[in-house]
Amino acid sequence: MQKTTHVWDFFDRLYCISLRGREDRRQSAFNEFSKVGLADRVEFVIVDRVSNDFEREVYESHMLCLQQGLKAGANNIVIFEDDVEFDRFNPECLEKCTEFLKQHPEWKVFLLGALIRSSAKTTESCVQQVRYQSLTHAYALNRQYAETIAYVPWSGIVNDTLFRPLKEDVYAIYPMCAFQKNFTSDNYKYPWLAWIRGLFGGLKRIQKAYEFYQRHRLAVITAHILVFLAFLFLIFSRQ
Repeated sequence: MQKTTHVWDFFDRLYCISLRGREDRRQSAFNEFSKVGLADRVEFVIVDRVSNDFEREVYESHMLCLQQGLKAGANNIVIFEDDVEFDRFNPECLEKCTEFLKQHPEWKVFLLGALIRSSAKTTESCVQQVRYQSLTHAYALNRQYAETIAYVPWSGIVNDTLFRPLKEDVYAIYPMCAFQKNFTSDNYKYPWLAWIRGLFGGLKRIQKAYEFYQRHRLAVITAHILVFLAFLFLIFSRQ
């Protein structure tokens, strides 16, 4: 556990957002943090639901965490949501990631788990350079980038799309190790999302599929083309 705890030292402040009435999620998150050496490192930020504007409240709760980290003098801030679940976590891999980030101080976002739009290899096998798609259940920001967004008022841009405009300096651990558990959603605005995610096996499976496809896109596309050509060959060879 000492080794596992040590690899998180690169991150100065770690927060986990949780609604006041969701003790079940906080206990689940604490159990998950204990698995990866974070039982005594993560601070829970308890927020209240005061309106039906779910998206605004999620955005503001994330910004609150960033503001607290900046006020504490943190250089690197991690934010979790309380439905986080760890799988495939490798402390040696995370350590290689933090060494990579030290050597690339221009990094802005480091993802422990998310849906991504593209993936490219870097000089470190445990680090992939990515384009962000969605999900904010486990990510880190450096101070310089956090300062550019932490005090920006809500403007209708949902938190799950916050990093999409970034075309560079976004990295992710490979393979990603943080996922969202299939808790009952608190998102009353889009209840159908849970149904769709369940249809595809849950967010954990969807996230892994996204990552696999983006990492091996050329091979996947090539394989599909070959299967299609083989199918055509069989059809026409029988005529």
